[in-house]
Amino acid sequence: MLADLLKDLRKKKKVTQSETARNIGIELRTYVRYESGEREPSIATLLKIADYFDVSTDYLLGRPVKD
Repeated sequence: MLADLLKDLRKKKKVTQSETARNIGIELRTYVRYESGEREPSIATLLKIADYFDVSTDYLLGRPVKD
């Protein structure tokens, strides 16, 4: 689930929800809703999140890695 993954990535990076939201250019309450599962990010925001956490969008979407 994306919400749990976002929370784990953020904690591993040791940043707050506020810092994360600011760095990807969204409102804090929007990011909080992503982590709680109340809302899903747009494709554009998903790309920003992937860049910020240095992961692929496939990873965020839970798609298996192809060899």
